[in-house]
Amino acid sequence: MRLRTLITALGFGLMAGGAMANPDVWKFEWPITNFETTSVDHWTEIMSGGPGKDGIPALSNPSFIAVSAEDRLGGREPVMAVEIDGQTPRAYPIRYLTWHEIVNDRIGDVPVAVTFCPLCNSGLVFDRRVNKELRTFGVSGKLRNSDMVMFDRETESWWQQAIGEGIVGVHTGDTLLQLPAWMESWDEFMARNPEGLVMDEPNARRPYGQNPYTGYDSSYSPFLYNGEEPPHGVPSLSRVVRVGSRAWTLERLRVENEITEAGVTITWVGGQASALDSRDISEGRDVGSIRVRDTSGADVPHDVMFAFAFHAFWPEGEWMLGQ
Repeated sequence: MRLRTLITALGFGLMAGGAMANPDVWKFEWPITNFETTSVDHWTEIMSGGPGKDGIPALSNPSFIAVSAEDRLGGREPVMAVEIDGQTPRAYPIRYLTWHEIVNDRIGDVPVAVTFCPLCNSGLVFDRRVNKELRTFGVSGKLRNSDMVMFDRETESWWQQAIGEGIVGVHTGDTLLQLPAWMESWDEFMARNPEGLVMDEPNARRPYGQNPYTGYDSSYSPFLYNGEEPPHGVPSLSRVVRVGSRAWTLERLRVENEITEAGVTITWVGGQASALDSRDISEGRDVGSIRVRDTSGADVPHDVMFAFAFHAFWPEGEWMLGQ
């Protein structure tokens, strides 16, 4: 889908979402969701993204192949890397997550949800256990601050992907445990994990490898977002590295390559293509890869998201702009 077409389609979704931001309407599609319990101040914060419930089909129990057997991915294509102690490292290509947004999986004894919201560039991996109970996640078709609203199939509570928190239903206020994971190029993952595994292509009719949001991350403003712009003159669609409630701009990291502040060391290396630039993901402009480690060298949960989304969900967050 070309950018102009996407803007038009999402614009209609915005108008429809504003007109139908009402639990009395939503109950027809969400009969078991408890709309009496919520942390959302105003229902108009929640908009339709266009597709309805499960219109973007999440995946469960995907198949994997050996890294050495994969010949479809370009070397610069982004993948979500998940490395859990004692388990074979796994790569989840963004070319698949772009079209499915959530993958429910299990790595050893750890049930995980690998998530990617294209409109916020937010890639997060969560433990799927909530209060010791297993949850399976789907895509609601709703957005808040342009970020995907997930739901769990067991209670149909709604969850905000960017913060991993329940916002509607019985799980309101519950928080998913974010696991250390990061987005990097396929070449980087292969070099570090030649014996690793990579998610196989899903059995669905999608143009995998193509970006339906062509030119999005060079747009002036985000889709389906009517909140404040970021402070300090930071462009809305520039990438920031979020660790907790702090954000470092990718522009700063490109210049400094490595920053040690606030108890973490953040490194940037070139070679990863943007998934939201060119029509072919493998040809996207170089945005580089980020790793975040603590003082012991252990990987730290983080996100590389658009600046507007950080400001929307952490309005009092700290901007680490340097001198």
